[in-house]
Amino acid sequence: MRAKKFSQNILPLLACVPLFSWPLQCSTQMVGVIPASLAPPGKCGSQQFLDIGSGGCRSCAPNQMKSPDGLRCVCAARTNQRPSPPPPLPGDCRGCTLWESLFLDASFLACNNTCNETACQLLANLVTLEVSSLNNRAYDLYTKTKSPDLPKLWYGGTETSFPQVSFRKNSQIRLQVTKYDVRGNFLGWEAVSGETLQLCPDSQNVLEAAFVFGTSYSQSCSLETSYLLHRDPEPTFYELFLQYEDDKGNVHWWPVPVENPAISSSAPGMQSSWGFRRFFLVDGLSGRKQNLTNPPETVTFATELLLSVYLPTGSPGNHPPLLLTVKYAKQGSPGIVQASFSVTYIQDPGTAQRDTDIAFGVLGSLAVLYALLKVSSWARRSRLQNVNLMIVVKFFAYLAGSLANVFFLLTVGIGIYWLIIFKGQQFSAVEVTLPPAGGPIETRFIVYVLCALVLKILDLAHVLITQLTASVFFIDWEKPKERGLQRNPKGGDLRATSSVSAWRTFLIANEWNELQTHRKLSPSLQLFATLLLLEVVGLKNLASRDLNVNLQPGSEAHLAPWSPILRFGIAASVWLAVGIVQVVISVGLYERFVEDKIQQFTDLCSLSNVSVFILMHRCYGFYIHGRSVHGHADVSMDTMHSYLQREEENLCPLRGLEANSDIQTFEVLLTDRTRALYDRINLPLVEAPRRTQIRSSVWDQRLRSYHALNHFLASFLEHRYTDMDYVVKDKFLLERILDVEFQEPGDVSVLYSDQSALFGRALFYNHELTLLFFEALVFCAVDLGAQDFVLAITVTFVVQKLVQILREALGKRNLAEKTLVENQFLI
Repeated sequence: MRAKKFSQNILPLLACVPLFSWPLQCSTQMVGVIPASLAPPGKCGSQQFLDIGSGGCRSCAPNQMKSPDGLRCVCAARTNQRPSPPPPLPGDCRGCTLWESLFLDASFLACNNTCNETACQLLANLVTLEVSSLNNRAYDLYTKTKSPDLPKLWYGGTETSFPQVSFRKNSQIRLQVTKYDVRGNFLGWEAVSGETLQLCPDSQNVLEAAFVFGTSYSQSCSLETSYLLHRDPEPTFYELFLQYEDDKGNVHWWPVPVENPAISSSAPGMQSSWGFRRFFLVDGLSGRKQNLTNPPETVTFATELLLSVYLPTGSPGNHPPLLLTVKYAKQGSPGIVQASFSVTYIQDPGTAQRDTDIAFGVLGSLAVLYALLKVSSWARRSRLQNVNLMIVVKFFAYLAGSLANVFFLLTVGIGIYWLIIFKGQQFSAVEVTLPPAGGPIETRFIVYVLCALVLKILDLAHVLITQLTASVFFIDWEKPKERGLQRNPKGGDLRATSSVSAWRTFLIANEWNELQTHRKLSPSLQLFATLLLLEVVGLKNLASRDLNVNLQPGSEAHLAPWSPILRFGIAASVWLAVGIVQVVISVGLYERFVEDKIQQFTDLCSLSNVSVFILMHRCYGFYIHGRSVHGHADVSMDTMHSYLQREEENLCPLRGLEANSDIQTFEVLLTDRTRALYDRINLPLVEAPRRTQIRSSVWDQRLRSYHALNHFLASFLEHRYTDMDYVVKDKFLLERILDVEFQEPGDVSVLYSDQSALFGRALFYNHELTLLFFEALVFCAVDLGAQDFVLAITVTFVVQKLVQILREALGKRNLAEKTLVENQFLI
């Protein structure tokens, strides 16, 4: 039946081609007036054609008539024309398909010698079927055809100018196609709908989303060749047009060029062109062998269609506003094929990358200067005069932290910038699009995020090492009421014992141990609130590659692909916003009106008559003055209550280190001599073995070292050493801001008044920003790799717990080594 159908339509053509050099007598039925339903949408008359370039109607010349598609004029049938001999047929048809061997020469003769426009269309279709190269017989015959009716296969660079068209949010890209069957018959104009150009089946809402302006679209699937042949039993050829309106509301059509990457741009006839005119989707005809009724052995199909939209469309540059790229593939039948249809938006990056590089250069330079300032301050606090390896290591540690913040803030800024610029086009013409997926800008952005994560891991490791190697000692101010004698359990002489209880020191040590991982925000609440806002509220939907800002899209709505830049911007912004809100509420409300554990610890030290001496660096640290104003703290409940009553009634001195001062926390900057004596006294305490059972002599040595260090620090703070004295000062404003000391300490130690509880730097408490950035980077990096916020939250929770457990375990060990409080007493 199919062979009969083909022959019935093409035999009239062949009957017009004699074996001699006489022209074909064409039937007026093939070139008659086009029915109104097939004409392009316009008001051109029957003898007028639509001029795409100007958008107006132009009359055909004498002996011409409007072409079937209504876009040009073709010759009318003329029976009194003197025939001219046709050019000789070039070569044979070796390697031709069955379809070409039957109709290629006939279409060439009919088109070249007559006014048969249908034969010319058939010849153009045969050239279009050659998808891999122009080095073939069909194109050779096409170039030798001299008929004015021969349709052009390419759009010339000067044939028509680019339109100045603009789109708004959710505007439809109105596309029209002219359709031709495989025999060259014009099938009419058709508005492009969801399934017109897409081989993958899906719901109408999803397919139509491809042509919503501003929506990056991608649809791919696996199909059987039988499905393709059922969809398109015969090849249908398309020419694509953009329909738009000018400022006056007049409708225009602009031809959309088609690119076939397999055909070299240096091929003859394409040197001054910027795109093909014609394309097809499925060709099951060229793969038929021996007989047209046989099933095809191979199927040629459009495996990838990419509609590129170049922005801004209202200011055409070197690229056309729209470009359709068609990649073809050939598959044996039966078989499984891959097909895809995508819409992408492309824009000249302009100065975006340059601005990013400038910002990184400026901020990176500031980071280097900040690292130099920090390492210089560390060297002064460590009393180092010459540059050594440790100073270099410290410089790179501080530099890693500074650069991590630069990378993180830069990427967050980029994400928020694109979110505002792209999603903010709700009521104006769309002129900005996101950087292309997988492009250099997006790739470099992901590299920035990974660099920030790696550097922040190094920064956190530096913070942990500094805290876990800090020297902590609890100074017990309690004076013994009486001294007794106790016999050594191992035998031997009696030794003096103190009536001062150790439980107060154990209490302070346990409270300090609990505070080591205390933070200004709740990590669990941070994870829960972030996941709630992103998944339940739906803020994650703002990261889609379209202009929609709907947080709760319907179940049947098309979900555009995610943008890594927008996704990072949304995730990081939500994480930081939740963290900042938590910190503000915690510091501004909760700690002020409910509970301030840092201040409570200072009060507990005063009640326990125990001070805390912390050295973060060799000669720099913090001091919490906990000496009781009542002289004793190892008292009964009634006595303690009376002490508190006297303080409430202002019947006793203030708790501060100095007279008439209530400042109890200080920054400490020791001299070399003071630190050297501290180390000499503390050496037996630090180097003693830490086994479960130790010899009595070793224990006695450690105990003597503990009492000696306690006496030394107490005497130092009471100004008993004239050669190792100290002064109390206030830092200048710039010193407090930069966290440095510009004043030369001289031969005396300095205690800087601290009303901000800076001793929290020995805890997690004053490193909230570092922890917040680290967890945000872990969360965002996992999400960029997995595209799953739930998984990212889970991984971040595990990392949080691991860091907390590590800090607690090693901090507890360090505390036991430095304070003589055994591990089993740190609950």
